[in-house]
Amino acid sequence: MDFTNILTLIGGICLFLFGMTVMGDALEKSAGSQLKGLLAKMTSNPLKGFVLGAAVTAIIQSSSATTVMLVGFVNSGLMTLSSVIPVIMGANVGTTITAWILSLMGVGGGNFLMTMLKPTSFTPILAVIGVVLYIFLKNAKKKDIGLILLGFAVLIYGMDIMSDAVSPLKDSEAFSSILLMFSNPILGVLAGALITAIIQSSSASVGILQALSATGAVTFGSAIPIIMGQNIGTCVTAMISSVGANKSARRVAMVHLYFNILGTVLLLLLFYVANTIVGGFDFLTSAIDEKYIAIVHTAFNVGCTVLLLPCHKLLEKLAILTVKDKKGTEEKVNLFDDRLLATPSVAIERCREVTFDMARISVKSLIKSLDLFENYDKKIMEEIDDEENKVDVYEDEIGSYLVKLSKCKLSERDSLDVTKLLHIIGDLERISDHAVNLAESAQEIHDKKISFSTQAKKELAVMMNAIREILDTSLSAFTQNSLELAALVEPLEEVVDDLKDKIKLNHIKRLQNNECTIELGFILSDLLTNLERISDHCSNIAGCVIEISHSSLGMHGYTKALRRGNENYDEHYEEYSRKYALTAE
Repeated sequence: MDFTNILTLIGGICLFLFGMTVMGDALEKSAGSQLKGLLAKMTSNPLKGFVLGAAVTAIIQSSSATTVMLVGFVNSGLMTLSSVIPVIMGANVGTTITAWILSLMGVGGGNFLMTMLKPTSFTPILAVIGVVLYIFLKNAKKKDIGLILLGFAVLIYGMDIMSDAVSPLKDSEAFSSILLMFSNPILGVLAGALITAIIQSSSASVGILQALSATGAVTFGSAIPIIMGQNIGTCVTAMISSVGANKSARRVAMVHLYFNILGTVLLLLLFYVANTIVGGFDFLTSAIDEKYIAIVHTAFNVGCTVLLLPCHKLLEKLAILTVKDKKGTEEKVNLFDDRLLATPSVAIERCREVTFDMARISVKSLIKSLDLFENYDKKIMEEIDDEENKVDVYEDEIGSYLVKLSKCKLSERDSLDVTKLLHIIGDLERISDHAVNLAESAQEIHDKKISFSTQAKKELAVMMNAIREILDTSLSAFTQNSLELAALVEPLEEVVDDLKDKIKLNHIKRLQNNECTIELGFILSDLLTNLERISDHCSNIAGCVIEISHSSLGMHGYTKALRRGNENYDEHYEEYSRKYALTAE
């Protein structure tokens, strides 16, 4: 093997790793919605967690990426340590799909159909399709599919270049003697772990081993320990990712490490004890090819799972013993984790969930402030202030995280979701501000021992009931992503506007008849302004829900289109007008 072959090998490895990265990133981006759906179903059921872990990893082609996501989930409080252990096991099985795809490199024969099954035969077709989709089409989803095909094509060509570059080694005695060293289980495991730790991908290191197997010099005896070591090496990514995370997240990385170490030790012991009892497996000295490497890789990961899935609680205890609790310190759970930014669709889902919590706090606080006008309570007043501070923190953290997300490579849909959430958190923060304003008005009325007239109280009660309904409707529309509920908000908002004008007009009449005072008029004016603005923010939230579904419309365009000659709008407006009609004095 001369210097040219070495350069060719390096180039092949680089193309292989680049293709795998491009394909994995594009798969992850394209499969965003599936990821959100799958991850939402993860439960404490070990078998279900295992299946879902395997499915997610098969989609994104990387057990390391899945484990890093799990570290982020636990660090941000989305999942518990016990619930992620079966998912980690599933991820190890899901990553074997890459080896099976690459094993097709060994397919061949005179038959045309068999020849076309070889990746190097059909890859040029995929590359042409990928170029057309990525360069000539504007649709984001089709561009992602194009990148997947191009990434796969580059990966296969890299694999083919590696195989050709190492082909001279089949006659090299030095190379054979080096591989013979790896027949020693300890050396083989260490070599596999080291190579995988350097390139941080077990799929890639297995692919390189499959390329070397084309020389015919790689035996079962040397390949088996290397494959086992590769699974240990892939733990490095999660270990690095857990640095700076809370103790639960660090324990996730330790579970991943213990699972692979214990699985390797147990299976190696079982295998070599059986080998001793039988008197030596004859196949250990036989050459291994791409297909059998894929079989060994899969058998090892499935075997580890069969042995350790029933003992997942033991892995949890080991991780807890390694990363111990510190006395006198509380576990800090972050609202967000930057590790999730590697999977934008999952990060957006996390933002949405935290925004739901923020919305519930804002609406709850506003309802409390309305109740203060009936029964003033100083403790409730303090709760409203505390909740307003909490909402401010939510706005800062969600907003900062969404800005980080906006700088990532997002699909068109994900980009719209980020924009929607940025608008919504601003409206939710303003609603909590209005809750404080209303509470202060209630306090002023209580402290000054003043009271509105009976008619003014009735009119305010009608408007406050309308506000309660519009808050509930807009919150439900947002949390349920319901277009039907969102469409009900705008006609109710217009009714609130009408109520404000009518109550102001009635107040002027009462002033003229000396039935009210100017001081109460100022308080009433502040109340009506706050209530009307609350309904405006509810309308904005509902508008965001609808706007994303009709992305061609802007917020103002949506409102105009909703009102202009819309029978459903008119029907709902009339219904709400009757429901919240003011009684005559």
